[in-house]
Amino acid sequence: MRGDRRAAGAVPILAAGASYFAIVFAAGFVLGAVRTLWLVPALGERSAELIEAPLMLAVVVVTARWLVRRFALPPQRLARLAVGLLALALMLAAELAVVLWLRRLSLADYVASRDPVSGSVYLLSLGLFAALPALLPLRRSG
Repeated sequence: MRGDRRAAGAVPILAAGASYFAIVFAAGFVLGAVRTLWLVPALGERSAELIEAPLMLAVVVVTARWLVRRFALPPQRLARLAVGLLALALMLAAELAVVLWLRRLSLADYVASRDPVSGSVYLLSLGLFAALPALLPLRRSG
């Protein structure tokens, strides 16, 4: 019986993590297209990425709040962190697929090509993306 509860608890975590990734990735895809097509030519790479960052953070906050309620995630920080880490793993896999396959860059070339300022903001945003479900209030919404 106890193992059944643990297995049942894993389902919302897996579904929430995959949904969190999919929603944030889709928003990033749309905002990335806007950034690349209109902002970068007008403002440059760094400025365009720094303008996009708070918009993506807003998407992450809204999505994290929604998924905690939608999937009735348990109030334990560890379970919620598992959601964020799963979403982060999927995000990094997608990012590496784009970099290594579509852009035909090596990982070293990709890291070297990142702007130090906007690249640091991006790394910080990935950390917030992973941690945010665990940082939200721990009470169940009713």
